[in-house]
Amino acid sequence: MLAPLRNENLDGGVMMILPLSKRDIDPRIRHSCQKDDRIMTTDQRISTANATSNAFRSLPFMGVIRVNVAAMEVGFRMGHPDWINLGQGQPEVGELEGAPPRYNQINLQPEDHAYGAVEGVDELREAVAAHYNRLYRQGKSSQYTAANVAVAAGGRLALSRCGAALDNVRLGYFRPDYTAYEDLMTTFQRLNPVAIDLLPEDGFRIDPDALDAIVQADGLGALLISNPCNPTGMILQGEELQAWIEMGRRNNCAMLMDEFYSHFNYTDGPSSPPVSSAAYVNDVNEDEVVIFDGLTKCFRYPGWRIGWVVAPESIIQTMTAAGSFVDGGPSRPMQRAAIDILKPERADQETNALRHAFAAKQNLTLERLADMGIKVHGQPQGTFYVYASVADLPDAINAGTSFMHAGFKHQVLTVPGEYFDVNPNRERQGTSPFEQFVRFSFGPPIDKVEQGLDRLAKMIKTY
Repeated sequence: MLAPLRNENLDGGVMMILPLSKRDIDPRIRHSCQKDDRIMTTDQRISTANATSNAFRSLPFMGVIRVNVAAMEVGFRMGHPDWINLGQGQPEVGELEGAPPRYNQINLQPEDHAYGAVEGVDELREAVAAHYNRLYRQGKSSQYTAANVAVAAGGRLALSRCGAALDNVRLGYFRPDYTAYEDLMTTFQRLNPVAIDLLPEDGFRIDPDALDAIVQADGLGALLISNPCNPTGMILQGEELQAWIEMGRRNNCAMLMDEFYSHFNYTDGPSSPPVSSAAYVNDVNEDEVVIFDGLTKCFRYPGWRIGWVVAPESIIQTMTAAGSFVDGGPSRPMQRAAIDILKPERADQETNALRHAFAAKQNLTLERLADMGIKVHGQPQGTFYVYASVADLPDAINAGTSFMHAGFKHQVLTVPGEYFDVNPNRERQGTSPFEQFVRFSFGPPIDKVEQGLDRLAKMIKTY
């Protein structure tokens, strides 16, 4: 049984499926379900402009962009050689030892000047399906096809299509998690968001049985999570990930799995395999598992803006209908280039080189942060982030925002941990439990990471 999605026809007709009934909410679960007509204020986030227009709202920047805007006020510019961005959300994009040469030329075809299909060109959709079948579904009778894939211009746009396609649903989300989820759930007011806390003392994890109880008690129709997780670096994999997927199947709960860091797995060192919930789907057209990924992180082509969704055919059709008015479809030339990137030999060479390079940078970052007195809860296994507490540092820099501003004086960017305290409609008030956390990125080249960490160590010694 598929959970609530709007049934949208490509000709624009909409048939609304009846929403889920409300259930009593477990008072132990922190949640934000009430909707009202308040305009989002900007007292806690940088705004694009003062609220001087009667027609436009005062719209805040998201997460990393918010940091960049604050840093620009003191001299930072993208690509400035004197600044080091340990807050960045992209991996290094240059040549990497052991990786294939960077793709550097695209020859346009006459048809590239025309509109393409909203769901993407068939050749790329087939390549994505083959990629998943090769890595995660060998020997399984149910295989993905092009009909199970939709291409979008990046991950956030793929998520936006999903938000536009979801019906009135109680959507469970986790905190801390990816900052864009807050804006997604604020924008699409049909969604009824319910927060589930991942606690530092638990290593930012939750037991599958405890999650099962929450899903049942709160009547959740869908769950949204990044896995591997941005910002904590924790990974659901193996039997634990299988338990999550089986839980969703039992409870008719759609599993919205943001897997953009799927190849950044260092659990057993650089030889660790990629991670995807696709490995635990029984039937690709029955299990309501919706996977988001793309070329942005794992293949180090964020500027191409190529993302995809892998899901049952019926969901792909609904999300394509949403895409027909949300964005109209991705760039044809970039899709054609992406087909080459996913050729098995090249893809494996790239992702193997990536894990070796980024595992070394993770080890460096963890070691240096420990030397500075910055505490990591649990053992991060993936992504290119370390989410750590600065609570034991001197009072002047023992919160994420004060640490960030102090870093600006040394031309280093970091992201305050509270920015990942996903809070739709800004309904929760008061101090964030993640106020004393910072997300450190080791996305830049290793020499830049080392320089940035040197500067932060020097900064801490001045207090």
